[in-house]
Amino acid sequence: MTLLQAPSSPTLTFHQYCTSQPKAGLYVAEKSFIQSTLSGSCFLSSQRQVKALNFSYTCSRLSSFTAKAASNGACAPSVSGQTAESEVLKALSQIIDPDFGTDIVSCGFVKDLLVDENLGEVSFRLELTTPACPIKDMFEQKANEVVAELPWVKKVNVTMSAQPAKPIYAGQLPAGLQTISNIIAVSSCKGGVGKSTVAVNLAYTLADMGARVGIFDADVYGPSLPTMVSPEKRILEMNAEKRTIIPTEYMGVKLVSFGFAGQGRAIMRGPMVSGVINQLLTTTEWGELDYLVIDMPPGTGDIQLTLCQVVPLTAAVIVTTPQKLAFIDVAKGVRMFSKLKVPCVAVVENMCHFDADGKRYYPFGRGSGSQVVQQFGIPHLFDLPIQPALSASGDSGMPEVVADPQGEVSRTFQELGVCVVQQCAKIRQQVSTAVSYDRSFKAIKVKVPDSDEEFYLHPATVRRNDRSAQSVDEWSGEQKLQYSDIPDDIEPEEIRPLGNYAVEITWPDGFNQIAPYDQLQMMERLVEVPQLTPA
Repeated sequence: MTLLQAPSSPTLTFHQYCTSQPKAGLYVAEKSFIQSTLSGSCFLSSQRQVKALNFSYTCSRLSSFTAKAASNGACAPSVSGQTAESEVLKALSQIIDPDFGTDIVSCGFVKDLLVDENLGEVSFRLELTTPACPIKDMFEQKANEVVAELPWVKKVNVTMSAQPAKPIYAGQLPAGLQTISNIIAVSSCKGGVGKSTVAVNLAYTLADMGARVGIFDADVYGPSLPTMVSPEKRILEMNAEKRTIIPTEYMGVKLVSFGFAGQGRAIMRGPMVSGVINQLLTTTEWGELDYLVIDMPPGTGDIQLTLCQVVPLTAAVIVTTPQKLAFIDVAKGVRMFSKLKVPCVAVVENMCHFDADGKRYYPFGRGSGSQVVQQFGIPHLFDLPIQPALSASGDSGMPEVVADPQGEVSRTFQELGVCVVQQCAKIRQQVSTAVSYDRSFKAIKVKVPDSDEEFYLHPATVRRNDRSAQSVDEWSGEQKLQYSDIPDDIEPEEIRPLGNYAVEITWPDGFNQIAPYDQLQMMERLVEVPQLTPA
């Protein structure tokens, strides 16, 4: 271990001190720095954790943030002088994405920036996370306005696009699912509450917002999709060469259901049903989709668990009715999704009321939806009234949002669609940035989704804490990976999200480590900082 020199000035920042000691590890550097300058403001725990509460954390966060924006396609402003490109980017940085709380330059939305200062012409492309972005028109209008205000600009050309459809993690997914950005489960865990009605109308609402959408009817015992839509081709076709399923379509939305397989309803045991669902879902040629809506079957058994484990669900929408009996079953479903690390983003309370004679009636009581929201912390609640037209549209083969796009029901589904789009974008952003490697610190930074906590881990600590069969004997629990097997200066080659619950880390020796967020939170930390303070 290299002996560190105590800093000569008490105003020397932690980052400056670390970089002045290049041969020492981060943990040793910060321990020496804190002990020598802040002995009255920190302490060492029994786990050797270092908690510094009163020092200036000026670790060049701004420069790394700008570099990230540049790597995403936006050019960072020049610090030596105001160039034409930097003026344009500075103007565009006034536009804040309300979902991420960050300007569109830092989000990496600005692409293909071209500036002709002599002609006063500026052109660029705004690449949003989804074509269904509810505020894409506002982005385009604001971008035109702020750039046109520059004194030398005479013409602005803004084009809008969306990121290619792909999941956050596509490494080990079946080929049919590797070009789907978001997979939404619509679930109730109870039959007869209108789950299929919500799933179908949500899908067509997302399609109307500009997204590429598919629907998968996962209820093999009682498929509803063939009744609720009316495609010309009512039988699924097979691609004999690829041995894949070609989905049918209705009004631009791709459809797959066991009811389109020419078999009607299934009469088979559970394990066979799980295999059928797996085959239908994973061997279908879905193509590029922004959203795949899965109409989940009732219950929390093998079929539901198989779906949640085979498919990397982005989020779930819960459907219930006002009765207490519905709440009991829905609560089971919410707990199942919680254990599988699938965020529930909205609750739809169906058949909640009807209006007659100038009064509003609640025939099934009140409170089931709000009780789900309050007990489980699901942020959004949507009410659907009892309407004969909504029921009739489900039997006619044309979804209500298509039959009456300006009606009350359609407005509710538009609000639900906006909610789903915004929440999925937030989830993807949180998951994609949850775990990263900070090369300036030579440390792994962790910020678990749905948590404000941020901390750092030494790469060697993460690698030594692997709990796979290669590191720990599955039968005896004996530790096969020894402490000395891992060098202190090891660095990860790549970190990739693995669903909503873990990351996969590739190390120089070729080992791929699965590191769940729960496990990372239990590891020995390098430093905890209550609040990052930029220089």
